[in-house]
Amino acid sequence: MEYGVVLFATDETIAPAVLGPALEERGFESLFVPEHSHIPASRESPAPGGGDLPRHFHRTIDVFVTLAVVAATTTRLGLGTGVALPAERDVIHTAKQVASLDLVSGGRALFGVGVGWNREEARNHGVDPRRRGRVLDEKLAAMARIWTEDVAEFHGEHVAFEPLYCWPKPVQRPHPPIFVGGGSDAALARLRDHGDAWLPDTFDVADYRRVRAWLSEQGRPDVPFTAFGADPDTLDPTGFDEAGVDRITFWVDPVGERDVLTRLDAIAERWVR
Repeated sequence: MEYGVVLFATDETIAPAVLGPALEERGFESLFVPEHSHIPASRESPAPGGGDLPRHFHRTIDVFVTLAVVAATTTRLGLGTGVALPAERDVIHTAKQVASLDLVSGGRALFGVGVGWNREEARNHGVDPRRRGRVLDEKLAAMARIWTEDVAEFHGEHVAFEPLYCWPKPVQRPHPPIFVGGGSDAALARLRDHGDAWLPDTFDVADYRRVRAWLSEQGRPDVPFTAFGADPDTLDPTGFDEAGVDRITFWVDPVGERDVLTRLDAIAERWVR
């Protein structure tokens, strides 16, 4: 079992250049960083978990800038988006950013993706929230072409471009693994059709077994699972190995350097060392 961390990178929390080496020193295998381009001031979408939206959602540093800094200050840490929101992003720029991160890190990029919970955020990017899943699926297919073909071309309902050159190509072949977040029927279809790994925020072994059985029926029996954002104080991992979970990522509150380091020490002592 590998162990990683999920942590919002903001202008008020631990600096990426400090965080990366701290994770490696404590034996963690990966870092997953969530993404929000912005939070609309007038919100209709309920906050994840209910209640008021926590402050850190408003203050995120760009995810690829964050991971590039972490890449420059580490040698082996996996560099994950957890999750990026490609439906809201330019598809060509995003393909180049993912490939560039993979190149400069020596093949450590982990591309976690999802549709996102904030419908107004998607709307501000010109994406109909009702169609953001279909937009995401097309963008994943289009990026795969950019990463793997010298001359890439794509013509879909939501994404279209004429033949183009786009380098660098990723170090990992055929491209950095795509970790699909979510457990809805649409998310699982996305995992089957476009994903290389599942990134669910469920910790119920029955869910893992159910999805594993379904993937086997779909001809994808070996998709790895990463448990996303677990509470290190309450998690019971019994049955994870049997269900095919190969990585657990632990939620760490996005606070100041001293408090984050203290928390990492406690998690590493219990789980990693």
